[in-house]
Amino acid sequence: MPITLASIKHKLDGKIGENLTVVAQAGRKKVTRRRGTLKETYPAIFVVDLDQSENAFERVSYSYADLLAKSIKITFEGEEKAS
Repeated sequence: MPITLASIKHKLDGKIGENLTVVAQAGRKKVTRRRGTLKETYPAIFVVDLDQSENAFERVSYSYADLLAKSIKITFEGEEKAS
């Protein structure tokens, strides 16, 4: 079954409030890792409240298309790997 933006949103809707790690490509050879909590999902984006001890800002948002295009990867606590 092909993965769609709607199916990605549906999976994330069930994980609101859970802790996660987001690994994003920040450049050619640069990768950023951010830890936080999945706060909200919207029709086109989802919002992550970041761990304040590790980050300078409070929250960050990503689009479902980022997950579909594999420019970011999400790992929830207790899971090996999620997409």
